[in-house]
Amino acid sequence: MLPHPDRDIDLAACDMRAAIAACGGGLRRPAMSPDAAAAEVAARFVGPPARPRQGDEPVLIYPQGAAPALCFGLYGGERRVRGWLPGLPGRIAPGPLAGFAGVAPRWAETGQHAERPVDLTALPVPQVTPRDAGRYLTMGFVMAKTPDGTMAISAHRMLILGPDRLGIWMLPGRALRHLAQAAHDAGRSLPVTINIGVPPAVAIAAATSTATLPRALDKLAIAGALAGRPISLTQGSAAPFLTHAEIVLEAELTTDTVPEALPGAPLAGSMPEFLGYDGHGVPELHVLRLTRCLMRPDALFQTVIGPGREQSVILGLGGALSLGLALSPDWGLHDLRFAPAGGGMLLLYAAQAGDAPRDLAALARAMAGVCPFLKTVVFVDDDIDISCDEDVLWALTTRAQLAQDCHALPGFRPLGMDPSQSPEWQAARGTSVFKSYVDATVPPPLRPAFRRALP
Repeated sequence: MLPHPDRDIDLAACDMRAAIAACGGGLRRPAMSPDAAAAEVAARFVGPPARPRQGDEPVLIYPQGAAPALCFGLYGGERRVRGWLPGLPGRIAPGPLAGFAGVAPRWAETGQHAERPVDLTALPVPQVTPRDAGRYLTMGFVMAKTPDGTMAISAHRMLILGPDRLGIWMLPGRALRHLAQAAHDAGRSLPVTINIGVPPAVAIAAATSTATLPRALDKLAIAGALAGRPISLTQGSAAPFLTHAEIVLEAELTTDTVPEALPGAPLAGSMPEFLGYDGHGVPELHVLRLTRCLMRPDALFQTVIGPGREQSVILGLGGALSLGLALSPDWGLHDLRFAPAGGGMLLLYAAQAGDAPRDLAALARAMAGVCPFLKTVVFVDDDIDISCDEDVLWALTTRAQLAQDCHALPGFRPLGMDPSQSPEWQAARGTSVFKSYVDATVPPPLRPAFRRALP
């Protein structure tokens, strides 16, 4: 039975079960349908940007009879997640990450997973809103082998199309999309595994930016560095999978495509997006054909409802880590944090060391080059605690004149998931799409006058 209380917190980075045990086993909820469970999470527990609710989201377990129990909220507290990752510095910035070295995964036989019938309809997958195109896997991490033998891993929304078919949306530029295209150009499908209930170190590492990682680092090596030990892999029928994943779906990423809608339904909404608004269906999802299903005993089915603190923490830690690994220490960055208010992607707090260079426009552009979804950067001094939103607001209030200290950065393409970057918004406001940064730092000659009264 879950959790296993004898698991040590040191193992939490490598096994979701150990992470749940480190949280006291999670909050056990009464048995209810997946849709009812998602509705309760949305109404009572989820935080920004889905709901204006302060505090961490609890770990919630919903029994599902003979099916795997539903798990929500595991990543719903940033301090909690950081506590599982011994290799993550207290400050995420190029300086503290200067000695960050990857830890290669290890190969292991599996003795825990048992084969189950391939039937996606038997999994407790909730539909979050009646406007959704259907039921989505939201915490399925897709793994595929790259030509150099390393593993690409990333999370995608996947619409259930039938017992053995999924439609997957891959953003242009994602590593998985490039691998699929290369396989399709060669006239074959791409073998993959879909891992559900993954080690927390893998979830954070998977949210980093492949295109900007140093050459010596891939995502599983980053996960091993975060965990302080190798991540365990097992060879499946056609592709490797994470040894400690709760549920493993082996599949082929085919050349077939379908619109993001159920059969006979018009193209409309997809599912709630990370910014808290309804998503939009896309004309083409690539089709995954499932070939095998493996489960651990007493498996958990992990999911998120879309927006909320949980997804913001995953995306935010991954994005900050991407910046810390990609940017030069010469920028003088003291600490970096993506705020949940921006879904963990659009709003960045950046603390600058006291003697840091002041070309903030160039630095903001460099940051946007690493994290294309970045919209607004708030620069503060290193005496501001960027883990505290109120402290950043205090700096904005007392260390900036927004009429002068908010600066536009032109020349970027709009982000379709942000409604304030839509053509309709531009027409209504008569504005163009810009990124921006706010200089809420104290000019060096004036720093003595801005010391806090209380130490």
